[in-house]
Amino acid sequence: MTTGATPPLAPKRSRARTFLPLAVAAWLVLEIWLLTVVADAAGGLAVFALLVGGIVLGAAVVKRAGRRAFRNLSSTFQQAQAAAQTGAMPSTPERTGTEDRNGFLMLGGLLLMIPGLVSDALGLLLLIPPIRSLLGRYADRAAERRMAAASPGSLQDAFQQARIHRPDGKVVQGEVIREDAAQGPRRADEHRPPLTP
Repeated sequence: MTTGATPPLAPKRSRARTFLPLAVAAWLVLEIWLLTVVADAAGGLAVFALLVGGIVLGAAVVKRAGRRAFRNLSSTFQQAQAAAQTGAMPSTPERTGTEDRNGFLMLGGLLLMIPGLVSDALGLLLLIPPIRSLLGRYADRAAERRMAAASPGSLQDAFQQARIHRPDGKVVQGEVIREDAAQGPRRADEHRPPLTP
């Protein structure tokens, strides 16, 4: 028996969900093939030494990045605590060159720890400060574009909510409720009057 209603359409899969498993499979095949080529040319002991060296170097990089992140976090808390005691507004922390790219440094360490030559090469590239800075600037611009293109009601829109700045420096989040607006649901084509004080 049919009701005549059209069945709901399944959501369309994104390109990333379609091609990500294929890309991971291709990457694994490439890693295994490169390891066998190096093992044929230099021997199994050389491949083992490369893999162990990558794991040791990656662990050291991750440990260093974690210590740097903890040091930055504790200095930020100390500055905020000192500002709260004096009653002044906390200053924005000074971010210098590579210190603000701890995420990419940690990613480089993790890539070094993954067995394989391609991941090791990518991890070594991420250890170079100018490359980390370039990738960080690109990531910042991409995040700003996504935030600017956020549709109303989305999660990204929640970060762009209006804030009221009080004279004492406190920030109060709020929602504007118009008392002069007509009650009840509004039509989509209805004109919305501007907000006036």
